Amino acid sequence: MQRFLSYELSAHVGETVRLAGWVHRRRMLKDVAFLILRDASGVAQIVVDPSRRASLDATPEETPISVTGRVVENPVAPGGVEMVEPEIVALSDPAAPPPFDLYRPRVGAGLPTVLDHAPVALRHPRLAAAHRIGAAAVAGFRAALDSRSFVEIFTPKIVGTATESGANVFRLDYFGRPAYLAQSPQFYKQMMVGVFERVYEVGRVFRAEPSDTGRHLAEYTSLDAEMGFVADHHEVMAACRDAVAGMLDAVWDRAPRQCELLGIERPALPADVPVVHFTDVLSMIAAQTSHDVHRATDLSPADERFIGDWARREHGSDFVFVDGYPTAHRAFYTHPDPDRPGYSRGFDLIFRGLELVSGAQRLHRYDDYVAVLAERGETDLTAYAGYLDVMRHGMPPHGGFAFGWERFLARLTGAGNVREVALFPRDVHRVAP
Repeated sequence: MQRFLSYELSAHVGETVRLAGWVHRRRMLKDVAFLILRDASGVAQIVVDPSRRASLDATPEETPISVTGRVVENPVAPGGVEMVEPEIVALSDPAAPPPFDLYRPRVGAGLPTVLDHAPVALRHPRLAAAHRIGAAAVAGFRAALDSRSFVEIFTPKIVGTATESGANVFRLDYFGRPAYLAQSPQFYKQMMVGVFERVYEVGRVFRAEPSDTGRHLAEYTSLDAEMGFVADHHEVMAACRDAVAGMLDAVWDRAPRQCELLGIERPALPADVPVVHFTDVLSMIAAQTSHDVHRATDLSPADERFIGDWARREHGSDFVFVDGYPTAHRAFYTHPDPDRPGYSRGFDLIFRGLELVSGAQRLHRYDDYVAVLAERGETDLTAYAGYLDVMRHGMPPHGGFAFGWERFLARLTGAGNVREVALFPRDVHRVAP
């Protein structure tokens, strides 16, 4: 018999159908027993006659089962329907007890326990919901850029030189010679602008930073985009805004039940996201605090929260762009602002008080790269040879952006730690499971 998913039952009232999934919970009452089955789409209630209780005793929680029965209406059951007169068949051996009760509404374990037992713990509907939301967000990212003629690319994750923040890379023994795990697809996506004009990638990146905070991981998923023939970084920011809009649309279109389960409020993303220059942010902070922030070269977490609160209060927006960061403290390929010496055409997108996206217009002329690297004390350009050579062969003005999927997902779902929304997080302490 064809298998149905639990969310489909309401369309088959009066019919005999088959479900398959896991025993989510067993409730033994005096005159009746209830079995709650969980599958990929949700849960279904199955009414079991007392004479069949022995079969329930032999199928503990998390045992995979197949159930064939008749669908009837019941307003108080999940989805308004339930299954009666069931035939229950175990599809595996009785399951061992999970590390904590998966049927309870809230996760009844601390984060270390959840992470240690992730393959089973992630079955909890609340934990699984976050990842369904994340999958929808990635689909929305792809769809938004596909509709704007971007081409998806897949760049190497093993690279021969450590050219970006060389101290924070993972070194490999690559057939007897040194290699590194890629910190980002930055150089490759810029190169591919010279081929496809507009490109994006969803891929893993690696940062050997000893940061042990709730917002850092040693391995994470980066959503990257790069586009050519731009007038300035404002075009890149507009594309970034549209990508985020596509992600949010997809989340609420593809995962509405998961959003409801987690109680997520859709973020406010106006058509014109407020934009504040870096120096203006510092002035705003200085005007309301006693801190001397005018020498700052970046925004602290407290500064990000300040400008995020300002955007929500003054513009009704959960997002705010900060642009014009000091050139000396942005990546060497960041284009300077010709109208404000010392400042760049680099930007960050702050989401509910947390830096989500970094982006910029890039340099695109070979001589400009040579000059800026020399200013930073790098005269041996061997490590950059392949990257810089492309700039000699007709690269258009271009720019792009990147942000971490886990950081976006944590902020969207209200998780206090990115490890809560990473399937198998890697940090300074954890390399398993």
